[in-house]
Parts: sequence; C-alpha cells; structure tokens
Amino acid sequence: MKKEELITSRRKVMTGSVSLAAAAAVGSKAAAAEPGKGSQSVVGETGYVTTKDGVHIFYKDWGPRDGQPIVFHHGWPLSSDDWDNQMLFFMNKGYRVIAHDRRGHGRSSQVRDGHDMDHYAADVAAVVEHLDLRQTVHVGHSTGGGEATRYTAKHGKNRVAKLVLIGAVPPLMVKTSANPGGLPISVFDGFRQALAANRSQFYFDVASGPFYGFNREGVTASDAMIQNWWRQGMTGAANAHYLGIKAFSETDFTEDLKVISVPTLVLHGDDDQVVPVADSAELSAKLLKKAALKIYKGLPHGMATTHADIINADILDFLKA
Repeated sequence: MKKEELITSRRKVMTGSVSLAAAAAVGSKAAAAEPGKGSQSVVGETGYVTTKDGVHIFYKDWGPRDGQPIVFHHGWPLSSDDWDNQMLFFMNKGYRVIAHDRRGHGRSSQVRDGHDMDHYAADVAAVVEHLDLRQTVHVGHSTGGGEATRYTAKHGKNRVAKLVLIGAVPPLMVKTSANPGGLPISVFDGFRQALAANRSQFYFDVASGPFYGFNREGVTASDAMIQNWWRQGMTGAANAHYLGIKAFSETDFTEDLKVISVPTLVLHGDDDQVVPVADSAELSAKLLKKAALKIYKGLPHGMATTHADIINADILDFLKA
C-alpha cells in the first residue's frame, strides 16, 4: 500500500471511530433521558470515594439500585476491569454489581502508604458505607479474596450476607513454621526482583504463563486475555504492586476466617500454579464456620476468566440457595 493510500485509510478508520463514538454518546444520553427504554431500567455509574487518609478509590456501580449488591474484589496487580464478565452476567440477573480499584491499582490514587490488608479492607469499607450497601455478597479472587476476608471479619458486621472466595490467598501463602505447606519466601523475593527489573515483561510472562495455565500442554493461549491482564497491571503503580506482594503473601488470615459466620463458597482450581490449592482453599474451608468447598479439576488460577461460564453459574446457584 502506498503512503498516500495508507494515510487515507487511517483517516477513514478514525472518522468512522469518531462517528461511532458520537452515536454511542447520543444513544447513551437518550437512554438516560428515557429510562423506560433499553434493558429493565438498569442504571450504572462510576465515581470516587475519599478515604480517611485521603486516598481516592475508584468504583463502578452498575445494575438496578434495588438489586441485592455484589461487591467484587480483584486480584494483584489488576483492577476492577478484571470483573467485567461477572459484573455484566450478574447485572443481567438483576443484581446490583460494584467493583473498585484497590489503592495504587487501576484508576485509584497512586499513593506511597497503606499497601497492606488492613488499609485495603478499610478502603472497601469506605466504598460500602458511601453507597450504603447492605445484605451484600462479597466475591474475592486471589489477593482480592484476602481483602474480602479481612473486610468481612473486621468491617462486615450487619452488612455482609455471603462471601465467595475464588483462588484466594487465605489462610497464608508464605512458608513458616506454623504453615509448612506454604511457598518459600524466595518465591516472593523473586516476584519483587522481576517486577523491579522489568515490570512490563514480568506481567506479560505471568499472564502468558501460569496465571491462566497457558503454559500447560494442549492449552491454547488467548492473546486478548494476556493483553488485557498486562494492560490492567501497567495501569497501576509500580510501588503499590511491589509493596503489595508482601500484603498478599505474608498476611495471616487464620483468625479472620475463624470469626466469619456468613455462608462462604470456596472455589479453587486443582491446577492453580499461583496459589496452590492444598495450602489455601482446603485449609480455609476447615477454618470457616459455614463453608462450601468446590475444587475444579484442571482449572487454573485465572479460572473466573478462562471458565467464566462455569464459575458464574456456581456462584449464582450459591446466591440463590
């Protein structure tokens, strides 16, 4: 293609994109002006909550306002965008769906302090209180599972109805004398070293390898999933992600799990290469008062994305029970 033809082609694409964006904006305004049209008066918004220590936490709030709320807690080093599939699925089932970007992640403030589970849980509490959510279901994946656990134990009284943990880090990831089945600290030191050396490459390697199980023989990798994971990670702050490794690997959730009394669904893949099932889900289920444990044969850490249809259906059954 000649240079002049290439420029003309690009201009056509750009013009078409602008036209589509303008049409979408007009359609959006029309839908807002006429709530009776479209899908069942579904509403949605985004916003920010300012925490007590001045951090701006970004959140999404979709679906009918009178629907039972579901709050989604994302994994490291991602953002609320990782829950797009689940949020759309449950929104269309009549639930009110909320997800936030953890401090230092996604669109939330890139701050120097508070990259620990206590602050993460307090930030969730700020969002929940701002939206006045009650009888809420909290769904956490990986690091988000730890965050949801700490929130439920410390802030969830009279607000949390049910809890769902997916490939979650509790009770404790790192190997200690009290947790001999954990991963050696050298594993997490390696994460920190790789992140500091070349964060972009590290995130690409995680997404294209163990996170989704794309390094397994016979598994077809999805470039779109890899790129979306990488995009979310690179949107956040390097310092938050670096310090967050300690938060997800060295926080002990044993006492949190013991005091949680709401029904809890614990879901985990037996081929999880990031959070090994034997030292996480199986132990958590024993510590929780009302746990239902389901282990999926051959599924990876990122199974809520790779096998969303299965995970969504099982969560829905749990919510309806």
